[in-house]
Amino acid sequence: MEQIMQLFPAFLLVLCRISSFIVVAPVFSTRTIPGTFKIGLAFFIAVIVFLNVGFDDRVTADANYILAVMKEVLAGLLIGFVAYLFFTVVQTAGSFMDMQMGLGVANIVDPLTGMSAPLLGNLKFMLMILVFLNINGHHYLISAIMDSYRWLPLDNHFFQTVYGGSLTAFLSRTFADTFMLALQVSAPLVVAMFLTDVGLALLTRAAPQFHVFVIGIPVKIMIGLAVLILVMPGIGVVFQTLFDHMYDALEKLFVILQAGES
Repeated sequence: MEQIMQLFPAFLLVLCRISSFIVVAPVFSTRTIPGTFKIGLAFFIAVIVFLNVGFDDRVTADANYILAVMKEVLAGLLIGFVAYLFFTVVQTAGSFMDMQMGLGVANIVDPLTGMSAPLLGNLKFMLMILVFLNINGHHYLISAIMDSYRWLPLDNHFFQTVYGGSLTAFLSRTFADTFMLALQVSAPLVVAMFLTDVGLALLTRAAPQFHVFVIGIPVKIMIGLAVLILVMPGIGVVFQTLFDHMYDALEKLFVILQAGES
């Protein structure tokens, strides 16, 4: 019992990082997954990680233990947030496409997140989840949080890394990259809608008797759906590119966290 009480603080730190990661990580944080499953998954992953790293780092439950818990929670949230940023790319791109097609007012409730989401963004988000699960991307996320202890051990200097500013610069650059990726994903349909608007404007000048405001919306919806059907076969390649960017971002994050330890 005495040995268990000595190892319990380290196990609790491991559980804090794993639990906070599952709270925000894509796929694992969806509302459709029961809370008991999330707790059980976090516990068993924490046990596996603790058997590898928990005996190496002795943790004392003193006054600094509260700061250690905060560091582990923030580290788990940071890793999960960076991964989730690249899943919001398709929702942002869907918002751009919906606004151009005239579907911006027809948002629906996303059953995975419980938030209002655009129609096309929700469609692509569900397709992205299916492709991600098909290529076993969730296994990579689990291995990433387990390998994070090689880059950021329990006795880490996470707050010093944040104070250094490199982590903030990385998050700002990653957010800008995700926004740029959203523009690139929505570019085909947005350009098609822009050309449609130009054509409708020329039609108004050439034949003022046509009611552009009446025929414009259904025309844009039909053209938008036609373009969406044309680009749908290549959507898997787009998702694979997003996943590659996500993996590269996680690797850069771990390098920055390891640099803060040295």
